[in-house]
Amino acid sequence: MKRISQIHNAAEEPRVLCIIQDITSAKTVNERLTFNLPASTALSKLYEDVAHKAGYVNGSFDLAWGNTQDMAPLDHSGELSLLNSGFEPGGKKNFLQLTDKDGEQPQIASVTDSSGMDDSSQERLIGPLPRDGTVGCSGDYSSSSYSYSSILNKSETGYVGLVNQAMTCYLNSLLQTLFMTPEFRNALYNWEFEESEEDPVTSIPYQLQRLFVLLQTSKKRAIETTDVTRSFGWDSSEAWQQHDIQELCRVMFDALEQKWKQTEQADLINQLYQGKLKDYVRCLECGYESWRIDTYLDIPLVIRPFGASQAYGSVEEALQAFVQPETLDGPNQYFCERCKKKCDARKGLRFLHFPYLLTLQLKRFDFDYTTMHRIKLNDRMTFPEELDMSPFIDVEDEKSPQTESCTDSGAENEGSCHSDQMSNDFSTDDCVDEGICLDSTSSTERVLKPKNLLTFELFSVMVHSGSAAGGHYYACIKSFSDGQWCSFNDQHVSKITQDDIRKTYGGSSGSRGYYSSAFASSTNAYMLIYRLKDPSRNAKYLAVDDLPEHIKTLVLKEKQSEEQEKRQREIERNTCKIKLFCVHPVKMMMESKLEVHKDKTLREATEMAYKLMEMEGVVSLDCCRLVKYDEFHEYLERSYEGEEDTPMGLLLGGVKSSYMFDLLLETRRPEQVFQPYKPGEVMVKVHVVDLKTETIASPISVRAYLNQTITEFKQLIAQATGLCAETMRVVLERCYNDLRLLYVPNKTLKAEGFFRSNKVFVESSELTDHEVAFADSLLWKLLDRHGNTIRLLVLLPEQSPGTNRTLCQKVGGDSDGQEGDRNDSQKSSDTSDFEHIESPNHDVDSNSSLHVAADSRELENRIRTPAGSGAGNSSDPDNHFTCEERSDSEVNNDRSTSSVDSDILSSSHSSDTLCNADSGPIQLANGLDSHSITSSRRSKAHEGKKETWDTAEEDSGTDSEYDDNGKSKAEAQYLYFRAEPCSQDDVSLDTQKCLVIHVDKRITLAAFKQNLEPYVGVASTQFKVFRVYANNQEFESVRLNETLSSFSDDNKITIRLGRALKKGEYRVKVYQLLVNEPEPCKFLVDTVFAKGMTVRQSKEELLPQLKEQTKLDLSIDRVRLRKKTWKNPGTVFLDYHVYEEDISISSNWEVFLEVLDGNIHFKMKSMSQLAVLTRRWNPATMKLGPFQEVILESSGVEELKEKLSEISGIPLDNLDFAKGRGTFPCDISVLEIHQDLDWNPKVSTLNVWPLYICDDGAVVLYRDSTEEPLELSEDERNELMKKESSRLLKTGHRVSYSPRKEKALKIYLDGGPAKDSGHD
Repeated sequence: MKRISQIHNAAEEPRVLCIIQDITSAKTVNERLTFNLPASTALSKLYEDVAHKAGYVNGSFDLAWGNTQDMAPLDHSGELSLLNSGFEPGGKKNFLQLTDKDGEQPQIASVTDSSGMDDSSQERLIGPLPRDGTVGCSGDYSSSSYSYSSILNKSETGYVGLVNQAMTCYLNSLLQTLFMTPEFRNALYNWEFEESEEDPVTSIPYQLQRLFVLLQTSKKRAIETTDVTRSFGWDSSEAWQQHDIQELCRVMFDALEQKWKQTEQADLINQLYQGKLKDYVRCLECGYESWRIDTYLDIPLVIRPFGASQAYGSVEEALQAFVQPETLDGPNQYFCERCKKKCDARKGLRFLHFPYLLTLQLKRFDFDYTTMHRIKLNDRMTFPEELDMSPFIDVEDEKSPQTESCTDSGAENEGSCHSDQMSNDFSTDDCVDEGICLDSTSSTERVLKPKNLLTFELFSVMVHSGSAAGGHYYACIKSFSDGQWCSFNDQHVSKITQDDIRKTYGGSSGSRGYYSSAFASSTNAYMLIYRLKDPSRNAKYLAVDDLPEHIKTLVLKEKQSEEQEKRQREIERNTCKIKLFCVHPVKMMMESKLEVHKDKTLREATEMAYKLMEMEGVVSLDCCRLVKYDEFHEYLERSYEGEEDTPMGLLLGGVKSSYMFDLLLETRRPEQVFQPYKPGEVMVKVHVVDLKTETIASPISVRAYLNQTITEFKQLIAQATGLCAETMRVVLERCYNDLRLLYVPNKTLKAEGFFRSNKVFVESSELTDHEVAFADSLLWKLLDRHGNTIRLLVLLPEQSPGTNRTLCQKVGGDSDGQEGDRNDSQKSSDTSDFEHIESPNHDVDSNSSLHVAADSRELENRIRTPAGSGAGNSSDPDNHFTCEERSDSEVNNDRSTSSVDSDILSSSHSSDTLCNADSGPIQLANGLDSHSITSSRRSKAHEGKKETWDTAEEDSGTDSEYDDNGKSKAEAQYLYFRAEPCSQDDVSLDTQKCLVIHVDKRITLAAFKQNLEPYVGVASTQFKVFRVYANNQEFESVRLNETLSSFSDDNKITIRLGRALKKGEYRVKVYQLLVNEPEPCKFLVDTVFAKGMTVRQSKEELLPQLKEQTKLDLSIDRVRLRKKTWKNPGTVFLDYHVYEEDISISSNWEVFLEVLDGNIHFKMKSMSQLAVLTRRWNPATMKLGPFQEVILESSGVEELKEKLSEISGIPLDNLDFAKGRGTFPCDISVLEIHQDLDWNPKVSTLNVWPLYICDDGAVVLYRDSTEEPLELSEDERNELMKKESSRLLKTGHRVSYSPRKEKALKIYLDGGPAKDSGHD
């Protein structure tokens, strides 16, 4: 029976579904291991099961949560169950990641260990296909002798990878190649760093030494290269720049040569990598030869010759083409100094000797002159494992010239010499070179020696995968110790075979045709490095015991550093990091992060939190405790009574990267006792409402259970507040959306919609208000007003006729139209004002021994208040109202406060109460709870009212302040409004000119203006309302039928005197268009256009205004109006056009006024015509002419060219034109115009691509094609470039002299680019 009972218990036990991803290798990252375990399973058993199924040795890997960025591992030896460790049962997926332990890959279980594994675990050892196109990581690479996809860890390959900082794969590939070059590594080790002479941080050789030591001795799978790049003078941005690996090789070698001056390694780069070749020209008539000696560090080999349809098939073929001479004949004849005339000649290159380490660069990046883009050539090019270079060495021709002219680019012999003399000179020059010099021996030896000594073996293939726009580098390198090839792909190092090397030849399986490159694999060899096969010279890698003493010291230092890092990492892995909050008695709400070791007890953690929150000297430690807290819901989840000695790891559910809860350091007064918080309780913030004084008290906290009934809940509140439970009304506010009266006695809190944290309003009085329907009651009206009243700061105009008088008269009382519903005593009492709300007496604290502690009330009150009301504020209250007035069309975010955001903006005020904890009247700014308006509240008070603000709807005009019957719209629906002077505490505002307005945000702008009339002193039609946004920008609010729903507490409003718009009127900004001025757009005036008005009528009203305000006296027939789009002139408006019929118009519209010269105006007669602004470009003088307007009857290109020919005198056949780029006036550097514009597009009409000239105002440049550009010297060009740059920057146009400018690769020997701003 006991056995059967156990079986039944096991069946009933919840199970935990674990999905584990192995991220220790690129070949296993796509694998998933699935376990469905009992919830009581210990963590140690989970590790055993994972090790068994994955085929790893238990203890050689870590498991960490996979749904967060922080990868803190689970405890290996932990006996804590999965359920208590944070795993979720019941079919929910728990994602974990299998990671390296201490930077080392997991150890593969031996055959005997894995013999008992099932089939699925055996398959586990054969990984999925890794990243495509990566040698050493490509799943399609396999051979009969080696399973490429088998899992290899560092102990099997013996090598350490390099971490890719972002796009530093090219650097990693080169560094691994240098490390695997014995001669370079050993020479670098022999160099000794003198700390007294140089900063180790900026020493490139020293940082390379450190990196090589770590690559040779580290136990990590991969190490960082940040110290090396820092020594280059690079910042973090360089990690995001990908460069060419050959360019890096050259720049790094240059930097090392500079750093190694005056040392034994001064000539190391030349000794290992430098070769010499002869660049010659030989006359075919007399045999005279002129030549120059050049040095090289690598040989660039062409993949496909220019203009050819077929690529070279092999490196040998490309080398042969490299030394193949070309014949100079015809117009390319060479002037022979001996013949004293131009003769046919042969020009070419000859290798004189090769370096010890031969570098071949396969030039896969080319330029396509058809598409004008860089391309990558993916053609197949084979390369041998052993390369015989003897066929390419310079052997004297049978017809050796009698005399030669020789110059050595890096040598001392110059002038005329015989060939044997040249050989002797080379003998002297190259005797110390470890490269292969063939010129110091007899001619017989010269023929034989290359055959014996010029065999090179391949040991490094640097591969590029991708396109010319970007890609990935990695290296395939052969070890000289055992001949094993490995793929060094950033942090992943794996073994490969010769078959894998052959796959880097590139190309496809098809024939070598012109288009074969387009369909070939983009992964192919880019750089090849060979080493000369010479047993007497070939070095071996130095073992650790054979390293120089200073390197042994460095090894020890790095080992200690790594051990320290490992210990620190172990501490981090056992540290719980969790958010900590505290209501500080002085500093209010504080937030920090508590970092505590998992073995520390709750008592020790409380002491740490006590010090972290700086409570010493403020509250004693005995008056503090840590409780589980939900900051989002402001909910105290549970307390930990009796668990003071429990480890924090157990209380928090283990070490995790993040927790679903927080901790709160709770405080109490010495005479108080902490209230226990039990799991499963819900927290309720209770606001007491007094209908007689119309006050709403600060919240107190009550904890209840969801299964309690409303009757039991009322009894609980009665104990906490002292109110009568029999007459109590409880109103629940749910999600700021509605108010629900809880009136069903036996209904549970859960059924009523209570959650973890709730807010209720309670009222218990003898008034008859409870007898009426809740939606008609005074309680509902009070709560409704409480949720919708906001506080606005209104700045009155400088000269407001009735300001001083009305402020004194009006501020004392309020204009609450709802007072008709109240009794006379309420009407006459000032305390009935909604703003004059006082808190209930603090004697309620005497009930603190009941279900609520006073400190909890203080907690809940303080948690709400620190957030302030700044979230919705347009600017800081300390800012003066010195605002910049701008139109909506000048700013992109002018609609940012439309109705869609009103809920967010209006909920910025964090207070839940209309009063402070202190007694006495309060300012509404600290008391109003501006929750968003909801449909359930709105429907009763303001049915059908629009909630948008300053948005363009179907009626594009403004709204009249009066309806069709002439009745004020403000009278249609009254909503709360109260004004008072600004507080004297706010010294930043002029209290004589500033009002604090408390208003229901459902009020319309029309009603709001009507209520402001007594304070402004003029009718609402005679002043304008401007809303002040961030940066003190002002925008006029003109939509009178829209509400203030997008406003929130402490938003600012500026009132300006001036006629408000009537229905059908639009405020318009008028700018003058000055096409030939440096600043072509000049603001003139603000004016008003009306619907139905003609353009001529608007001009008649505008011109007197211009004369009065700007002193411009203009004739109506010499000006025209045209559309303004940003700074671009657009459609020309004709006099007979009617606004809103022929011309669409909107609020805050902008137009150009243009003063006309000549008879242009009379040529524009219909909308079918096209007005184009033209400008002549003069290449001979590098100057642009003034703008001239031409009127076209059609959109044909031929008509445009005829008009341009007519005004310029340029023959049609010689006339070129191009459309200007950018915004008017389409400024462009004179250095770019001639080449960069799209001259003479092949189109017949203007309204098609690439012109798209469909409206007036387009800019067209034209030129005479026979006019030659001005020849500029380099100095003149640089000077002109500076002038153009300065001119264009002043006009706000970007200067660009290249369509694509790449950042140059540089290594800074002085520590960084800051010392030389001209580097880039």
